[in-house]
Amino acid sequence: MAEPVGPVLVVIPTYQERENIALIVKRVHASVPEADVLVVDDGSPDGTGELADEMAAADDRVKVLHRTEKAGLGAAYVAGFGQALAGPYQVIVEMDADGSHAPEDLPELLAALESGGGADLVLGSRYVPGGRVVNWPVNRQLLSRGANLYARLALGAPIKDITGGYRAFRRQVLEDLDISTVASTGYCFQVDMAWRTQQAGFRVREVPITFTERELGASKMSIEVMLEALYRIATWGVAHRFRRFRRRARAS
Repeated sequence: MAEPVGPVLVVIPTYQERENIALIVKRVHASVPEADVLVVDDGSPDGTGELADEMAAADDRVKVLHRTEKAGLGAAYVAGFGQALAGPYQVIVEMDADGSHAPEDLPELLAALESGGGADLVLGSRYVPGGRVVNWPVNRQLLSRGANLYARLALGAPIKDITGGYRAFRRQVLEDLDISTVASTGYCFQVDMAWRTQQAGFRVREVPITFTERELGASKMSIEVMLEALYRIATWGVAHRFRRFRRRARAS
């Protein structure tokens, strides 16, 4: 699983991100010029998809996947991953469109796929030494740290920032996990994918990033997204512990 990094595709889901998308793609290409970018737009009424089409017409490193409705972050990523796997890409990156994930950190994520024996999934982490959060209000920081603690305790996963959405996958991970079975639609999609990757025996590594609160546009966080995460993570944790109990019972 430590083959050299090959062609890279950065998947960026968008909904109402017309103010941000051109700048973020420009920064991606300034940081990793050889990377392709796939904008997955969920029918943004503000013209994000149309702007992405103009960018694609001007630069063959930019691709656009149009979806007809806003169906959630997880569904957008699954669609983008599916298109990535239909192409030659060996590394698939996920990144937010709002600037909270600095493209300038991307070379470090890619390097971690090769260094130290190589990782299969590299997480851009706010909560390992060197990671930090900029311009987030205290309530959002408490919510984020609480969500990560909840996930770690529920799942027994030794990942400091399992809810983060800035990460790089080796192609083999997405092929082996069968992403068509991923049903998480909101931000718990991030927990779901990291958890599945770890449980499948792949190597997961965290590298520090600087997370910066968006300056333009509105956050997509909602009470429905949080409730989905609470329910699904609790369900996964109970199922995991039940499986471990059954294995021990058989062994004894």
